[in-house]
Amino acid sequence: MGVRLLAIVAALLFVAGCLHSGGDRVTFIAEGNPEKLSDWGLFTVANGRIAPHAGMVTYELNSPLFSDYAQKWRAVWMPKGVAATYDPAKSFDFPVGTIVTKTFYYTTPAEATSPQTSDRVVKMTPASYQNGVTGLDLKHVRLIETRLLVRRAEGWVAFPYVWNAEGTDASLERTGADVPLTFVDGASRTRFTYSVPNQNQCAGCHAQDFRDRKISPIGLKARHLNRVFPGEGGEINQLQRLIAMGYLKGVPSAGVPQNANWEDVTLDTAPRARAYLDINCSHCHSPTGAARTSGLWLDAATVDPRLLGMCKPPVAAGRGTGNRPFDVVPGHPETSIIPYRLASTDPGEMMPELGRSLTHKEGVALITNYVLTLKGACEREDGPAR
Repeated sequence: MGVRLLAIVAALLFVAGCLHSGGDRVTFIAEGNPEKLSDWGLFTVANGRIAPHAGMVTYELNSPLFSDYAQKWRAVWMPKGVAATYDPAKSFDFPVGTIVTKTFYYTTPAEATSPQTSDRVVKMTPASYQNGVTGLDLKHVRLIETRLLVRRAEGWVAFPYVWNAEGTDASLERTGADVPLTFVDGASRTRFTYSVPNQNQCAGCHAQDFRDRKISPIGLKARHLNRVFPGEGGEINQLQRLIAMGYLKGVPSAGVPQNANWEDVTLDTAPRARAYLDINCSHCHSPTGAARTSGLWLDAATVDPRLLGMCKPPVAAGRGTGNRPFDVVPGHPETSIIPYRLASTDPGEMMPELGRSLTHKEGVALITNYVLTLKGACEREDGPAR
């Protein structure tokens, strides 16, 4: 181990000691439904910035989930003296007391004098993220919602909080909320409704195993977190940061999986497309997911071409297929179901079914190009009976 790496680890351990020395203001609430986000003591909103309290670790994913072009600030907090246990494939096993936060926000036009009440939001691709240390600058930001996943004794509990017009606090909206907005993409203006999910809808994505239907985090998996990101201790690997802070144990010295960054155009199309389908689709389309009976498994571990949709007819016919015979026709995205459903905004056709009202143009383009690169041909007898 080099001198520089030793110094980084030492600095991180010092930071961890400071964070766990009693200065935390975060409050783990073991029961009930706190009405205000501020009840948890996670953030300070002041001087045009929302800043995390001590012990909250900002993190980012290799490839984030698409949510109507919303940007996201993610953070995790754990009580003193406990740590999550590493798993190579599933979400880490987090201890009781863990709080995972995801704040959804948009950039507003520069001329907006009151960003928090602006109904116009601007496309940012790639998204402009906070730096992982000092929180989020609110100068041109409209905060929409903050979702919490809280690990209580009975399991994970989801709480959706919607920010007020002043941008000072957020209120629990267990039945969800609709936020009308105008999406500005260059000269284009699109009216859409941003939907905050109700508390029950959270299970639609976060219940990743049909056998117990328990909810769990989606992004806090090794393959999504295994990347460099700025934060406490500098710009280092996020897993190493969590280890040094005492938040994670059991990580092997080698062989940790890593998804691609789907926006990194220097990489081949296939790993980028697989990473995109994994984060956007595999919480349902996996051997244990809600859509397992579709026979279409889009998680990172699946390698069987048929399970990935190659020349596979849909299990259930209907207008969701767009009259296309196969999930994926190699070399022919125009006759493939997957890119069709990703492009659609019709509630009866689109995939994913929840979490978006807009088409993710860049994502559709990636999957279209991916299908174009695939080799092979589908035989007529592979298709559904006519």
